This record gives sequence, structure tokens and C-alpha cells, in this order.
Amino acid sequence: MAKLVIVESPAKAKSIQKYLGSGYEVTSSMGHVRDLPAAKLSVDVKKDFQPKYAIIKGKEKLVKELKQRAAESEQVYLATDPDREGEAISWHLATILGLDLAENNRVTFNEITKTGVQTGMANPRAVDMDLVNAQQARRILDRLVGYRLSPFVSQKIRRGLSAGRVQSVAVRLVVDREEEINAFVPEEYWTLDAKFINSQRKVISAAFTGDETGKVKITDSAQAQSYLDRLENAVFTVESVKKGTRKKSPAPPFNTSTLQQAASTRLGFQAQRTMRTAQELYEGIEVQGVGATGLITYMRTDSLRISDDARAQANAFIEETYGSKYLPEKPRIFKSRANAQDGHEAIRPTVPSLTPEKVKGSLTADQYKLYSLIWKRFMASQMAVCVQNTVKAEIRGADEKDAAAGRYCTFSASGYSVKFDGFTALYDDTGDEEKEGKIPELSAGENVKKKELAGNQHFTQPPARYTEATLIKAMEEEGIGRPSTYATILTTITKRGYITRSAKMLKPTELGEAITKLLKEKFPRIVGVKFTAQMESSLDDVGAGKADYIKILHTFYDDFEKTLSKAKEDMKDVKITLAEDVTDIPCEKCGRMMVIKTGRYGRFLACPGYPECKNAKPLVTETNATCPKCGKKVIEKKSHRGFVFYGCEGWPECDFSTWDKPTEEKCPQCGKSLFKKKGGILACLDENCGFEKKTERKRKEEKTDE
Repeated sequence: MAKLVIVESPAKAKSIQKYLGSGYEVTSSMGHVRDLPAAKLSVDVKKDFQPKYAIIKGKEKLVKELKQRAAESEQVYLATDPDREGEAISWHLATILGLDLAENNRVTFNEITKTGVQTGMANPRAVDMDLVNAQQARRILDRLVGYRLSPFVSQKIRRGLSAGRVQSVAVRLVVDREEEINAFVPEEYWTLDAKFINSQRKVISAAFTGDETGKVKITDSAQAQSYLDRLENAVFTVESVKKGTRKKSPAPPFNTSTLQQAASTRLGFQAQRTMRTAQELYEGIEVQGVGATGLITYMRTDSLRISDDARAQANAFIEETYGSKYLPEKPRIFKSRANAQDGHEAIRPTVPSLTPEKVKGSLTADQYKLYSLIWKRFMASQMAVCVQNTVKAEIRGADEKDAAAGRYCTFSASGYSVKFDGFTALYDDTGDEEKEGKIPELSAGENVKKKELAGNQHFTQPPARYTEATLIKAMEEEGIGRPSTYATILTTITKRGYITRSAKMLKPTELGEAITKLLKEKFPRIVGVKFTAQMESSLDDVGAGKADYIKILHTFYDDFEKTLSKAKEDMKDVKITLAEDVTDIPCEKCGRMMVIKTGRYGRFLACPGYPECKNAKPLVTETNATCPKCGKKVIEKKSHRGFVFYGCEGWPECDFSTWDKPTEEKCPQCGKSLFKKKGGILACLDENCGFEKKTERKRKEEKTDE
């Protein structure tokens, strides 16, 4: 009889099977097998929030097969992911399969390599019920908020809305930032920017810093002009030159949050894309010449810890490739955040000697880009500091009259040169240098000639809108959510239409603003940043065995129910109308402008005069294309499963429909609309024409880590 090992995904099962051999059978649960049914609350609040779990619909056959395999096996090992979610899946599996929860049948793999798998199998333990309860508490909290608060929000604003415990706080951050931007009053300021020439005819760029009284901030054009007038006939002298060196240290290896931020900034990846690709790299890739192996350690972590073995492998590679001078004087230890769980190492390559170029042929484009980012960041973190030579010069200017009176203006010029490149020979992600460059050799006391001197007007800028990267950073700093949840949070609030993306910037919709305003007024704790962070901390305490999750649920829910009841009473006759729901389409029966409403089968147009006027009709999204069969407009439609397709507005008289996206371009042969097919092909769908052409793809220049 073989020993059965159950993991979540088939890809992970394949990699682990390779290392365990014929004495083991590795199979997959395909993720969660049991959950709270979606049709109802599924939590008994009167019995200490007892959850009512059920087999996930569609997984009955899989569960039956797992039970049969477990019954026929000598031993069952639960090897789901090494986090709270994975611990909960193992607990559900143990419960379903009738395994002894006190038995040491839980194994975890920080990396899917031979060493990682063997180490995990050699150290089985019992399912950690503290971690399970922490995950249960989070799941129950989210269910209580979602199922009790969402109907209230839907009733007051628009049918079909939902409010989430953590997602609502993320939306609030975006809304609050937008309010800051709208309330911002710009302030004027000026800079005096100069270019000087030394005796060797070299140009020095410098900026005005002040006068004989000290530092000066120029606030208007009159003040700027007064300094320009003072300096019209001035003689400029180098007052001082300070030289020195500075050391620049590498950034730490990635954790989940910083990986998502860097992938967004450098690769243009959304958080969900980053985590999906990282999961593939962790679970195992069929690498040419190596076989199936996990290329990175577990990607859901808030730790910056590195194992001694990994550091030793990195040091050996660095010394062989770059030389011993590129190794730090002593091992570099990075400190994790105060609230980090530190359950796993930082994200790093499992085998440092497997460079991105060595495995490139075995990876997809996304896998290669992300692996390259992870590999370089980790290797650079283990390298020596970069040493820079710095120079800062102060230049004073005064005409003869001012000089005699002890009056002058000061300008500052600074620059640097690299003395030793250190880790920057491989990778630099420590932020852009100040606007410095090389400046020519200068000596104190020498005169320089004025080449240019101009006053430039500026205005202070409002805080920037969040990007995915900066919102993730803000959530991490505020303690909202956990690294493993950021991608889901961003996907959810975007999909629900609470925020939109524009040129990578996140902006709240009117719907997002309305929901946030309602929740801030009636449920301040739910969208309170500090309260949410405290709740996350409490859940961490449950996972660490320091708190009882039932007490935490009571503390939250008892107050929440009172607040919800009061909000319902206060707003029993209130309905919030959004401007974005009003269209320019007149009602055929009464002339009012129709509004967009949401029903069981999606959005539709309705007269706002209901119940006096009950006119309603489907909401049609028009395109700029015409039907190749009859010439009427092509409109956007949705299938029964929610997929978008396109058809003629003349249906059912005209039966034209297609999955291909209509464009504004016309066919050069027959003049009809062209449709975009897979592979970037533009095609005329008139059967008698058949024209096709390949679109010219604009090459998107992506930031890389080269």
C-alpha cells in the first residue's frame, strides 16, 4: 500500500511526486473542498457562530475519490500550502476523510525542491488548530459583514451591491485620497536655476538656496525678480567644496507585498497576475535538464528572513561570478516589520545558481519576467554595498555694492560618481537618486561665469492618486488585510465597480464614493482604518494561540448588530440616487430621462416615475460597427453564463452574432465593418468578401530590471 499525499493543485502534485517516488501517491484536492454555502448565512450566531460547512458544489465526485484513496492507503499526509488558508484546507480534508486531528499527518513545504520536500516529509505535525481557528474567524467575520451589511447597502443605493469587511476599507482609502485631491489648494513657489562655467569651460548646474540671512523660500514672481536684479552684474565664486563618500545598501529580498509593488511598477503586472505567476513558479516548472522543480520559495509571506543554506549558496554564486570583493563584510540580516508573522522565509530562488537565462527556455514570458525580478532582487540583497564619491559645492554671487555690504546669494551644486558598484552591478531597486550627476572639478576660491540664470514658477501638487503598488503599500503600512489577501481585495473592488483604473491610477467611481459615505456615516467602525487593523491583529493573536476567536466574534458582532439596527431605523425611508445612473434616453411614455437599474438578470433601463410610470426596457450597449448581413447597428450582448458577445439589433429578424470584437475600421474591399479576431486579425465577416489583415502591434516598452 502506498502512502497518500494530498496537495491543492495538480502542478504541485506532479513536482512532489517526482521527489517522493513510487512509495507515495500524490493527488490534488483542487483547492478548497468544503466551505460555507453561498445561498444563506451558514453561520449560527445564536450558537457561538457555529459555521455550517458543506461540500463545495461540483466537488462531490472528487471527495468520494479522495475518501476511497485514503481508505486504501497506508498513511495519509496533508500537504496543502503552508499558510492559514492551507491549514484550513488540511483541517477540512482531515474532517471529511475521518483522520485523527491529533495525528502527525500535516506536512508543509517552504519550497518544492528535493531538499524542501524531504525536509517537510521528515517533520510531520498535527493540524494547527490555532491557525485553523484564525482562518475560520476571518471567514465568519467576512460572511457576517457581507451577508448582513450588503442587503442594507443594496436597498439604499442600488440592487446587487455588496460591502466587505476589508474591501470597504480599501475603497475608503481611495475615496479619502480623492477627497484630499479635490480639497487641495495649490501654493505658488519659484526656483532660481543657474548654469555656470568654470575655467576649463565645463558647465555646472546649480540651484538657488538662500542669501546672507540663510535659506530662503521664494513665493512669488516679484521676490524672484528682486533676486534676479541683484544678481544681474554679480561675480560668482566657489565658496566651498565638500567631498566625501556614501554607502548605498541593497533592498531586502521580496515579501508578498513588495513583490506585488515591484511587479506593478517595473513589469506593469496587476497583483492578481503577479500572484498567479508566482504560484506557478512555486508549485513547479518542468525545467529543461533539471525536471519538474519549484523555482521560488513560498510566495505568501511577510518575512525577510533568509536561511543559512540559501545565503551560503548565494555567496558561492556571487564569489564565483563577480569575485569575493562583491560579498558583504558580514552576513546581511534584514529586519521584518513588527507585525510580521515570520512563518516563512522571504521570497527567493530555491536554487540561486539557476539564473533566469538558464531557465528562460522553460518559462512563459510572465514567468521569466517575474523569476528574473525575484532572482536579481535576492542575489543583490546578498551582495556588497555600492560606494559612491560625493561632492557638494556652494557658490556665492554678489555685485560690488552687495559684496561691500556683506550681502550675497548662495547656489548649491552636487553630484556623485561610483567608486565601487557593489550590488548595483546586478540590480538596483533602492529608488531614484536625487537629481545629481557628475560635476566638474572645482576649487574653493575660484570664480565661475554665469551662463544662464532664470526664475521658474511652480505650484505645489496634490497627493497622487493611488496605483496598485502604492495602495498595497498603504494597506500594509496601515495593517489592513494581509499580504495573501491584497490581490483579491484589488480584484474585488475593481470588479464591483467601486474603483476604476486610468493610466495605472485608481480613482473611485460615484458608486464607490456613495457606499463609502454611507458606511462612514452609519458604520464608522466597519470602515475605520484603525479598527480594521486592530481586528487583523486580533486574528493574528488567534493564530498564535493568544486569543479565543469566539470571544473576538462576539465583541465584533454584538456591536455591529446594534449599529445595523439603528441604521435601518434612521434610513427606513431614504433612497440614495446616483447621478451616474441617469441616462439621456427619454421615456417613451412620460418623457422623463430613464435611469439604469439592476435586476436579477442584470442592468436595464427604467422610468424614474415608477410606480406612476412603469416603463422599462433592456439596456443596450451600442458599438460603432454595422451588421454585415443587414446593415443595422451591432450591439453588445451577454450569454446566459455572463460572457460578452455581439449581435445585430435587428434580432430575431437578423440572426447575426459573433464573439469577435467590432471595430471602427472599414473593410477596404466592401466598406463594411471590420471585426477583431484572435491573434490580432482584423476581418470582414461578410461571407462574400472574406478580407483579413494582421494588425500592427504597437510594441509596449516595459520597465525591466536591466
